[in-house]
This record gives sequence, C-alpha cells and structure tokens, in this order.
Amino acid sequence: MFLTLFGTVVIAGIVGYASERMAFTHNGYLQSIIICIGGAFLFYFVSIMFGFGFRAQGLNAIMASVGALVIVPTHWRR
Repeated sequence: MFLTLFGTVVIAGIVGYASERMAFTHNGYLQSIIICIGGAFLFYFVSIMFGFGFRAQGLNAIMASVGALVIVPTHWRR
C-alpha cells in the first residue's frame, strides 16, 4: 500500500509537469504539480474507502490528475 501511494504521487507529479510543459494549462509548474498530487491523493483514498476505480492504480493516478487539472483551475478562474 505504501509503494502504491508513493507511485501515485510520482505519477501525479509527472502529469502536472507534463501538462505545463505541453501548454495544456497555464498555472505554473509548482501549482500544476500541487493540483495533480492533491487530486491523485483524493481519488486514491476514495478508491480505497469505496472500492471503485480502474483496475490499474497507475491509470487511477493519471485520470485523477488530469481531472483535477481540468476542474480546479477552471472553477477558480475569473
């Protein structure tokens, strides 16, 4: 379980960095990485508590990170 959590954080950080690098978002590198890690943590713990998600934990981390990047910045943007 600990290695899965560590892998989720690493994958979320990579997704956050890659999204800024490819100009998918314009939040800044650190902000995008923080948003991705937060979304991945949230989805990881919710999937453990309620038992839903994809079978592969890496796919869960990628989808949660992208989802957080789409939802959070557009919700707070003026």
